[in-house]
Amino acid sequence: MAFLHLPQLGQIHYHEYGTGSKPMLAFHGYGMTGRQFEVLQKSILTQYRVYSFDHFFHGQTQLNNWAEQQILNGMPKSLMRAYLEEWFKQHGGQQRISLMGYSIGANLALVLLEDFAEWVDEIILMAPDGLSVYKGFNFLMHNPAGKLLFKTVTKSKWLAPGVLNGLKKVKFIDESLYKIAYSEMDTPQKRLDVYYTLNLIKQLQPDVVKITNRINEHGIKCHLVFGQHDMLFPKSSAQAFINRLKYPQVHEVPMGHWLVTTQLDEYLVNCKI
Repeated sequence: MAFLHLPQLGQIHYHEYGTGSKPMLAFHGYGMTGRQFEVLQKSILTQYRVYSFDHFFHGQTQLNNWAEQQILNGMPKSLMRAYLEEWFKQHGGQQRISLMGYSIGANLALVLLEDFAEWVDEIILMAPDGLSVYKGFNFLMHNPAGKLLFKTVTKSKWLAPGVLNGLKKVKFIDESLYKIAYSEMDTPQKRLDVYYTLNLIKQLQPDVVKITNRINEHGIKCHLVFGQHDMLFPKSSAQAFINRLKYPQVHEVPMGHWLVTTQLDEYLVNCKI
């Protein structure tokens, strides 16, 4: 097992796999662990040595004695620098890296890119959060009524299923998103983990203007992969970000939000990412 030991945060567990030689730091989606990208055997893992981090409240990553209010205030972006600084210490000083993120994990990859663009060769973003303001998350994280609703649903034994059913009925989410969300909120501990996770990362909102400028300035390869049927983070929500890039590599696959699968692996091989 490998960890980054960061006194201000805690013990950040990461998985190391892949037969390639190029280092890639990767950040998984909600409800998964750093092993999520192991299915990309024929594409990413033949090119890269992947260092994939468990999020807090996932896997074996643990916060160091953070009080609940500190969690609810959110982790400042400045602490993301410590991830890469400590990784550099463990793996031989500053060197060229690539980044990868899926869903909410894209936020962490993009925040690292803000500060370390000069060291990044390539970034791969799959169904990425962080390229525009997602109104649902913004309401729950920053609006007083939304924060109260989120807290109430978290503490209630019956409200979460009712809210999800209502969202599905008005077609705010589809059946696949409903199943994913329900499976992550069907016990008190799971609801608390959702609540803490989304609050902890709420300050990790990338500066998309700064990031696109740095991608263009440093000639960073930028691959964006979207599901054609993704209702959560579709291509349309990222169009302004895409338009700011000089040479974006944009891919749409006939899938929903659940992208990191063997089907995607085959697609990435065929399009030679």
